[in-house]
Amino acid sequence: MNKPPGMTKVLFRIPEDDGSANTETLWATPLGEDRYQIENSPFYAYAVSWKDIVYAPYNPDEKFPTFERVISKSGHKTIRIVFETSATEGSESHKVLQQLVSLGCSYEGANKRYICIDIPPKVELDQIRQFAIQHSLQFEHADPTYSELFPGEPG
Repeated sequence: MNKPPGMTKVLFRIPEDDGSANTETLWATPLGEDRYQIENSPFYAYAVSWKDIVYAPYNPDEKFPTFERVISKSGHKTIRIVFETSATEGSESHKVLQQLVSLGCSYEGANKRYICIDIPPKVELDQIRQFAIQHSLQFEHADPTYSELFPGEPG
């Protein structure tokens, strides 16, 4: 994807269980004073969603503004779905995505099987969770995370 006008990438570090970390960069609109508004859904980062405002000072070693914390939440929420079959036009997976759109969500895919679902503020997270459960979807809570939703329960 070419750089959208007025946007930059913000780097997120995603800790792994073994102590290492992966990285992801998200498009963001600079707001000044190291603040950025996130402009796409995260495929790997947790506890951040579309339109959140984050604090990300420039890191010369990384050569990117690097996420440190969320300043303000937008009200958007994120879940991620992994389909068994590709979500190509006419497939069952694609039909599920269209049903999610009819419920008020939007989505973007890392590929045809791994999809981020944006749940806007006007849509209840529990409604989308129940939809995913009823359709036996393989999904994860990205923002809020499972542990934020169900503290003390095993994930």
